[in-house]
Amino acid sequence: MNTQTVFITGATSGIGLASAKHFVDQGKNVLFTGRDEAKVKQTEQQLIELAGKSQVTGFICDNADYDQISSLAAHLANQQIKIDSLILNAGVFYPAMFADNSQQMMQQTMAINFFGPAIMLQSFIPVLANPCSVVYVSSVAVEKAWPTASVYSASKAAFEGLTGSINLELAAQGIRINHLRPGVTLTEIQAKAGMSDEQIGELSNNMAGTPMGRILQPEDMIAAIDYLASNASSGMRNAAIRVDGGFCLG
Repeated sequence: MNTQTVFITGATSGIGLASAKHFVDQGKNVLFTGRDEAKVKQTEQQLIELAGKSQVTGFICDNADYDQISSLAAHLANQQIKIDSLILNAGVFYPAMFADNSQQMMQQTMAINFFGPAIMLQSFIPVLANPCSVVYVSSVAVEKAWPTASVYSASKAAFEGLTGSINLELAAQGIRINHLRPGVTLTEIQAKAGMSDEQIGELSNNMAGTPMGRILQPEDMIAAIDYLASNASSGMRNAAIRVDGGFCLG
């Protein structure tokens, strides 16, 4: 039996890195992307040390650079690589009140959270196995509103809206697309969004008021990602699993 191959975008930190470690531990071949060359090399070495017999390869690819995405897809096709599970995880969150959002900020969020994964999925169709599970890491922001998240919410909802038709169009090729909706999860996304250590600490404290009693960690997402990526979810199409610690109950 051939070793399955999992491709994860944005796997140098957070949910992506936790997922990569999990699939390596399962003995699967793991391909991943990151924007920073040094981080990609560091993550690749870290995963190789865990890998045993499985193979790990990191690629520099920015979700907002569509030429890089196209080149990567061509490289995979040239190497005759087939992907059994595609985890579209890379994303950004730039919190801002709607009145303060510039056109550039809106375009950047949509470029990375919507157009990037859409173009990657389109470009990767020739290298997706039959069957193949595609998992989009969305957000509870598509169903629960809060100030400063309007554009982020729109970018995630846009991709979820895209995939209904795609599930119908690609069904004959054995490709299925489902979604994970994480709640507030402690990753590098907060610091990248410009939050200070004090603000991140306050956010963590606020999450103590959820039924779970704490802020979520990337590892809390692994069981759902594993399920959606596996054959166990073969009957699901355009479904969403919410892992939010009860955040949406408030």
